[in-house]
Amino acid sequence: MALLREIQDAAIDSKVELAVLLRKCKVLAARLGNPELKQWVENELSGYHVVESLPDYRILSVHSKGHFSGPLQSGLRNADIPLLCISEEFREDLSHSYMVQPVAALEALVKGCKEGTLHEPWNPNLVAYVGQTIYEHMNCIQAWKVIPITGVISALDAVRNRVLSFVLEIESELPDIGEVSSYPQSVPQEKIRQIFNTIIIGNVQNVASGGTNINQEAISEARDDELFEQLIDALRSSQENEEIISEIITSVEEMQKSCNS
Repeated sequence: MALLREIQDAAIDSKVELAVLLRKCKVLAARLGNPELKQWVENELSGYHVVESLPDYRILSVHSKGHFSGPLQSGLRNADIPLLCISEEFREDLSHSYMVQPVAALEALVKGCKEGTLHEPWNPNLVAYVGQTIYEHMNCIQAWKVIPITGVISALDAVRNRVLSFVLEIESELPDIGEVSSYPQSVPQEKIRQIFNTIIIGNVQNVASGGTNINQEAISEARDDELFEQLIDALRSSQENEEIISEIITSVEEMQKSCNS
């Protein structure tokens, strides 16, 4: 299990850059023949192209600050911006930071941060649109999200921890996998997929709605049907009392119909 052990060692060693660790995982994904792991690694290395696909650890809760100008040369600098003053349609976006950058870029931000926070500027069009609705007799001239650097560090640590947990689970659940065969057809893909979905994906934020949810429901139903069929096949191959097995199968089939109704 040389490759698995290399990944384990790299995940434990904080001096190893995440990009290096993930490239090893890219090799692992190719040898396992697992497209889900391959895509996740590629997203982490190259960045996420759509917010909807972001894992939960890349979505941070933030607040905003801004500079304001008022009459008679008055003004406010670095003033907190209460979201209750902002139209509700913008609050969800302004209360979160969606980190789509590659891990290498995030690590660079952490290394270059000297103040403990990062700034993500508001869209200038939004500043102009809501600028006079925040403080009475004041106009917002600049605004930004305040991102705690600890949140970015936690996101990077989540990647490292999930990689480590994944390879440890692979090693535990598939002790006979050896040095990860070069022949993907010999690898139990359903088991690999199950481990990946449980450990790597975990909870993914569904920012979008509509068709995405419908697809997710269809996938869930298909997986449920597959599990029921596997259970029924296992019961039919059992050597126990046929009458009892028949009754259990009937009950399982009724449960399947109930779940799909």
